Amino acid sequence: MFDTILNFRYVWDTLDIALVAFIIYYALTMIEGTRALQVLFGLVLLFALFYISQEGLFTLNWILGQFLGSIILIVVILFQHDIRRALAAIGRRPFLLKISSGKTKESYVEEIVKASSYLANRQIGALIVIERNNSLADFIEIGMRIDSLLSRELIISIFNTSSPLHDGGIIIVGDRIASAGSFFPLVTDPDLGRELGTRHRAAIGLSAETDAVVVVVSEETGTISMALGGEISRGLDATSLNNALLDALGIKRSKKASPSPTVKTEESKQANI
Repeated sequence: MFDTILNFRYVWDTLDIALVAFIIYYALTMIEGTRALQVLFGLVLLFALFYISQEGLFTLNWILGQFLGSIILIVVILFQHDIRRALAAIGRRPFLLKISSGKTKESYVEEIVKASSYLANRQIGALIVIERNNSLADFIEIGMRIDSLLSRELIISIFNTSSPLHDGGIIIVGDRIASAGSFFPLVTDPDLGRELGTRHRAAIGLSAETDAVVVVVSEETGTISMALGGEISRGLDATSLNNALLDALGIKRSKKASPSPTVKTEESKQANI
């Protein structure tokens, strides 16, 4: 009887640990590649300092104690966007399982590259966002829902200057264009060059807040850039863009694909993107 109770307790303890581990893992995947992850590391550092200060750093311990006493309110304020997005994701997926319409395949990357090259040759501005792990549902709702199969023709027609949706960006989820005419947060970093226009600042801002991959075509110079993790690589050609997208999306190259060259940021003195 006692052994049965112990085994029953062991099962519940195991389930308890597994659920906590899954919740932590899910939370980390939601903020992976965003500024929220950096803030989280900062909070962890503060907790570590608070623990160390208990050994005799009385002033520091008192200050950190006052700060950490309101930690729940601080976390809610700092992570309000991420908490809202996570709760919305849970609502859409009751069992916390990430259901995707399918990863972006190599053939669709080729469509994106060809469309970008076409637009760049004609100096037609474009902003192409590719969703990865972090949901972009909030931005999809802001734009015009399309939910159409990804193709270069559709991308080109959307960014045609006569299109009412050409000013915003498109969001690609899996093999489909989920929305067009979407707008994104602009980065406000004063260290960025003034030559960076609205599309580039939106690309940097969105890639810093989420793990999305963002392709930008400059309307002024016809150059192609790609933003990832708050950093932007400029002056890409079709080959380097293709390889950069395959690497960012974790897509294995087919045998016919050429080896990936190192993609570097090109700060051309003549570029006024």
